[in-house]
Amino acid sequence: MPTPDTLGSAVGVVLAAGIGSRVGADGNKAYLRLAGRSMVAWSVHAVAATPEIGRTILVYRKGERDIAESTVREDLPDTAVEYVAGGDTRHDSESNVLAHLAGDIDAGTVDVVLIHDAARPLATPDLMRAALTTARTFGGAVPAVDAHGTLRADTLAGFTERLVRVQTPQAFRAAPLLAAYRRAGAEGFDGTDTSSCVQHFTDVDVRVFPGASDNLKVTFRHDIALADHLLSDRR
Repeated sequence: MPTPDTLGSAVGVVLAAGIGSRVGADGNKAYLRLAGRSMVAWSVHAVAATPEIGRTILVYRKGERDIAESTVREDLPDTAVEYVAGGDTRHDSESNVLAHLAGDIDAGTVDVVLIHDAARPLATPDLMRAALTTARTFGGAVPAVDAHGTLRADTLAGFTERLVRVQTPQAFRAAPLLAAYRRAGAEGFDGTDTSSCVQHFTDVDVRVFPGASDNLKVTFRHDIALADHLLSDRR
């Protein structure tokens, strides 16, 4: 359970600035309908329903603010969401949202930032909470699964020789996360995901925690039918 000190002190970010070329979507796959709700709305809902998260931010692709706002308004009319324009790469999108949060992070009013892909609509508030708890305890948190099931919490470096599937949500203490992205901007570094930037520029202890086998990423056309089937049980 969240404590009074942690209730609402984290920010949850949903990245929806990608495109749907492999999934076969005509435009941004984040707005595909799954079990009566847009894919992005499923991800936003899971983030916003997490008690420790006080603010939810949707990062949209440039030129898509109107569809982002109208989709959330239709699917989640009672959910407060902030909107930030994404960049040309995932790293750029993360940099934009951290610039948006910089004043609050520097002031100490945001302690952890959680980042989740809109393309993982099956993630649950419980998975969000596990990420936040691990990040608060160690500094950084990355969910992963391997061929033998879920992984125990351990250092990310400890799994470099193993075949693992890294997932989101990933979460990090806010101050070193912001510092890492500031340095990345100054040095022209473009990381593949959030943890790669944090590990490159800080000594934060990024821990692997157990992901979820059904936390699939909608990447190919057949993933749409599977996600739709699994999500239909949650309505």
